[in-house]
Amino acid sequence: MSRPLQDILFGAPSPQARAVTRAMSAVSAVVLLVLAAGIVLRFHSAGQLDARFWEFFAWPTTWSFLGRGLLGTMASAAMAAVIALALGLVLLVGRLARVRLVRWPSVAAIEFLRGTPTLLLIYVCFLVLPQLGIKLSTYWMLTLPIALSTAAVVAEVYRAGVLAVPRGQTDAARSLGLTEAQVFFSVVFPQALRYIVPALVAQLVIVVKDTTFGYVVTYGELMQNAKVLIANYHALVLVYLVVAVLYCLVNYAISKASQRLGRPMH
Repeated sequence: MSRPLQDILFGAPSPQARAVTRAMSAVSAVVLLVLAAGIVLRFHSAGQLDARFWEFFAWPTTWSFLGRGLLGTMASAAMAAVIALALGLVLLVGRLARVRLVRWPSVAAIEFLRGTPTLLLIYVCFLVLPQLGIKLSTYWMLTLPIALSTAAVVAEVYRAGVLAVPRGQTDAARSLGLTEAQVFFSVVFPQALRYIVPALVAQLVIVVKDTTFGYVVTYGELMQNAKVLIANYHALVLVYLVVAVLYCLVNYAISKASQRLGRPMH
C-alpha cells in the first residue's frame, strides 16, 4: 500500500529510508576521504608539504604579520557591515514610502547596487574617483564599495522580514493611535528582525569574504598579507591552508554571536 505524498515528504523516515541514508552517508564520507588523501599525496609528491615550508610558521613575525592582516580584514568588514545595516534600513524605508519621488530613487539604487559587482565598484573608487578629484584611502576604497553593495541586499532582506510580519500586527498598532513611523519602528521592524537573523548572518559572512578584494587597492588585509608571505617563502599551499582556517574561524565566530543575539528575540 503506497504512502500519501504528504507522509513521504514530511513524515518520519521509514527504517528502510534511514538505512539507505546511513549507507549513502558512509559512501560519501569514504569518497571524500579518498579525494582528500589523493590531494594530500599530490601535494606531497610536488614537495609542497616539505618541512622547509613549515619552518617560518614557527616565527612570531609570521603570525604577527598574519595578525595585522586579520585586523585589517576585521576593521574593513566591521565598518562595511555597520554602514550596510544602516544604509539598508534607509533604502528599505524609501522603498516602502508611499511618495513616488522617494520610492522610485530607492528602488533604482537598490537594483543598481544589487546588479553591479562589488569588484567593479572597487575599481570605480580606485580608478575613476581620483580622476574626478576625489581621493580615498585604500581602507575606504575597499570598505565603501563593499558597504554599498551589501546595503542593497540587506534592504531586500529587511523587506522580506517586514512582509513576513502578520498584517494584523500593523492594524492593531494603528488602532492604538500610533503614527506610521511608530508602527514601523516599534512594532513591525523589531518583529521582522526575528525572521531575518540567518539571512543577515549570511550577508555578514559575505562581507568578510569580499574583503579579499583588498589586493586591488593593496589594502593590508589577510589575503593581501598571505600573498606577501607566498611571494617571499613560496609556501603557497600551506599559507592558503592557514588563511582558510582563519577565515573559517572568523565566520564561525560570527555565526555563534548571531545565535546569542537571536535568542532573546524568540
